Parts: sequence; C-alpha cells; structure tokens
Amino acid sequence: MSKTQDQVLGHGDECDGIEEYDNDLPAWWVGLFILTVVGGIGYAINYHFVSETSQLAQYQAEMAEAEAQWPAMDMTATVVVTEEMLAEGKDLYMTNCIGCHGPEMKGGIGPDLTDAEWVHGGTFNEIQNTISKGVPEKGMLSWEPILGPQKVQKVTAYVHAAGGGQ
Repeated sequence: MSKTQDQVLGHGDECDGIEEYDNDLPAWWVGLFILTVVGGIGYAINYHFVSETSQLAQYQAEMAEAEAQWPAMDMTATVVVTEEMLAEGKDLYMTNCIGCHGPEMKGGIGPDLTDAEWVHGGTFNEIQNTISKGVPEKGMLSWEPILGPQKVQKVTAYVHAAGGGQ
C-alpha cells in the first residue's frame, strides 16, 4: 500500500471537531459492491429481456386469472317506458329542471335538450348518467341523492322521449 493509514485530513475545525480520515475502503466491501452491481445488471437483463416477466406481463396474467375466476356479468338493463312513467317524468321535470332548461326544454341557464347535438351524450344511459351524477363544473348538481334512482329514471325517460335524445 502506498497510502498512509489513518491520515487526518484536518477538517475538524470546520465540522464541529469531527475528524475525517483518508483511508481506502476495505477490499471485502469493494468486492461486495462490485458483485451487487454485476448482479443487478444480470437481474435486470433477465427480468426484462430473457424471462420477459415485466410488471405489465404480471398485471395482465393476474387480470386474466381474475377474469377466469370472476367473469364479468352483463349489467345492461332495459327500461320499459310507459305513458305513466313519461307523465311522472314530465311532472318531475317541471318541478326540478324547468329553472335551468326551460318549460319547452329549449335551454336558458342549462343547454337545449331538444337539440340534435348533446354535450354529454344523448342516449338513454348517457342522459341518465348526466342527471344522476350531474355536471358540477357546469353548475348542474347531482340529482340522484335528491330524487332517488327511480325518479331519475322517470325524468330520463321524459327527457329522452320529449327531447332530441338518440
């Protein structure tokens, strides 16, 4: 070894009296460090290129396994619109929606509901979602907590039938 062991560097007055020595790292520590770096590179090559077990592949395998164990159910339900439902929907519309959309659905504060172009979608399910969840950024509140799901469905049926719904 050409370096002097335990040579004090003289930084004690700058570091609250803590002295620093200029010694080489132990050979076992340097060897372990090099082994760790080489092992990490080998692991990364194996993980990403050889065995192809990336996080995406593991996620897709877990999702496929979950789909096999718990298959998705068809949650679409058909709504039978009756004249009674439309009449109740009109009453609910005239009570709650007329302030923003007007008595003839031509808009005002809210958008025109008789137009062919719908801002948030004009299908039955899209209208129901808009009424249920609201559009807070546009000033429309969520009506489902106020009316309940059955009344929301009645208003949806009326708006879809009387308006320009698709």
